[in-house]
Amino acid sequence: MVKATDRVLEGTSAQGRWWQVGMMWMVVGGPLLVVVAGIGTAIIAMGGNDVVLTEGAAAASRPGAQAPAIQGRNHAATPGR
Repeated sequence: MVKATDRVLEGTSAQGRWWQVGMMWMVVGGPLLVVVAGIGTAIIAMGGNDVVLTEGAAAASRPGAQAPAIQGRNHAATPGR
């Protein structure tokens, strides 16, 4: 007759082997999913670099190019009507 203590010594328990226990997958599964998602995000970020636009910097340096932004900022800073 096999006792419960004999099963523990053999590497099994009354619930089964470690990969058959649902709580183990809840504890290990969350961090494992985060690591896999982080690796996937890093691969996407390194492979999908955007092209640098040089004409955008020249357009912003033209006189009056920032005028709508400055007017909006000044309007937001004025007291209520």
